[in-house]
Amino acid sequence: MDTDDGLFVLRGLPVDDDGNGPTPAGWATAGDSAAEWDVILLLLATAMGHPIAWEGQQEGRFVHNIVPAPGHEEEQTGASSTVLLSPHTEDAFHPGRAHLLLLACMRNHDAVATTAASVRKVRLDADDVALLSRPVLPILPDDAYAEARSFAGEPPRVSVLWQTESGPTLRYDPAYTPLDRAPADYRAAYDRLTAELERVSVAVVLEPGDVLVVDNDQVVHGRVPFEPRYDGTDRWLKRASVRVPGRRSRPLSEADEHGYGQAALVAHP
Repeated sequence: MDTDDGLFVLRGLPVDDDGNGPTPAGWATAGDSAAEWDVILLLLATAMGHPIAWEGQQEGRFVHNIVPAPGHEEEQTGASSTVLLSPHTEDAFHPGRAHLLLLACMRNHDAVATTAASVRKVRLDADDVALLSRPVLPILPDDAYAEARSFAGEPPRVSVLWQTESGPTLRYDPAYTPLDRAPADYRAAYDRLTAELERVSVAVVLEPGDVLVVDNDQVVHGRVPFEPRYDGTDRWLKRASVRVPGRRSRPLSEADEHGYGQAALVAHP
């Protein structure tokens, strides 16, 4: 992506609301619901790079169904609903995380907004940038990765910010960053980054047939709270993750990370 926005929306693809059937009650019961959109999303992902999946998430599927699930309302995962899904880098705990994230809207009757904020629009002083560029704290696996959360290895400390030829980039997930372990000056700098990301955040209300493409090195994304009905009409997105061959936008030190034992499955054209 060549802009400081770090995101764009593809619009106008047809969605058959009736034909898709009810919103699944959870990813595990989605089966082949709206399966033609799995194909569409993978075709788009392949045009942008190499689609990836994770052995430890949604049984290794390349396309995920993002729906509210009973019992998960207050988690910091895509299955939540009634809490703010905090802005975050997708799979921030892993060095092999996606470069691009694709979110396709199947259903959004309640106009639930996806939030997005680009690090290239924030304003931080040089001292804060220097602090956040140091590997001080780890980012832990989120609740969607049960096996990774029990990994026995020492969590690697990672940088939140770093500079590339095209501009600043970030690796950020406050819900899974143990900030209580950090010195006070680091926590203060992190809080100022959080406030700046909130200041520049935009709300994107996806409609059926829209595909939001997010640069995962530049933009953090989240979701506003909503009240699920669990009646088959709730918000329903499909998600694909993409690595871009040849992109050099991350610190070399990430190559030494263990990734909490999680292996990526990569689809090569």
